Amino acid sequence: MTVLKRYVLRLFMSLKYVTANIVDRNNGRIVATASTVEQAIKTSLECGRTCNAKAATVVGEVLAMRLKVEGLESGQGRGIHVDVNKELEKKDFKNRTKVWAVINSLKNNGVKLILDETNDTSKPSY
Repeated sequence: MTVLKRYVLRLFMSLKYVTANIVDRNNGRIVATASTVEQAIKTSLECGRTCNAKAATVVGEVLAMRLKVEGLESGQGRGIHVDVNKELEKKDFKNRTKVWAVINSLKNNGVKLILDETNDTSKPSY
């Protein structure tokens, strides 16, 4: 059985780290990942823990590059699904800008995202 929403973006955030994974739901494996835990990303951020949105943007850019290398930036034609409300629910209010920073960074770098959201009230207006 194939899953309609095959590729899904999953975000994990703490006070110190941002991790983004693209999961293939057909076989349950992670096809691409990027995280501020990685030494290359960590050393490129000059502002340490104070640049949360900037760090999330960098994670999105690195993930987009890795998806392009794998040839999955369009999710094999179907797109990569993001359940925005679910991602915002499991994060606290402070991480809302980090969630949107990753999503916008992926979009700006040519990744075809399909936002699964019922309303657009949670998106910051800036």
